[in-house]
Amino acid sequence: MKSYRDLVAWQKGMELVGMVYHLTRGLPKEEQFGLTSQLRRAAVSVPSNIAEGQSRFSKPEFSRFLMMARGSISEIETQLLICVQLAYLQSESITPALELATECGKIVNGLRESLKADAAHN
Repeated sequence: MKSYRDLVAWQKGMELVGMVYHLTRGLPKEEQFGLTSQLRRAAVSVPSNIAEGQSRFSKPEFSRFLMMARGSISEIETQLLICVQLAYLQSESITPALELATECGKIVNGLRESLKADAAHN
């Protein structure tokens, strides 16, 4: 099995971290321990869960960690939409991050499906 750094899901997750950190720099100071912290933790957890899961060398474990990464992606999408609803960010400013989150989610789902298919053939 390749290094987690070779996985497109991990690479896209790292890209998403950068986008989220960039976006959260513009949030109000009073959100430092609220939405800013929550969004950043969720973003960091995407590539972190992919890396940890792949490093377990167990397909069921990897699949479980991919599910956690997928949950964090949904959390990011929701929290970015909350930022727009609260008028902290403009809808246009979060569009690239939402698109990347969607792409990352699809890649993670595909990776999970390939693990399931692999397990079914073994």
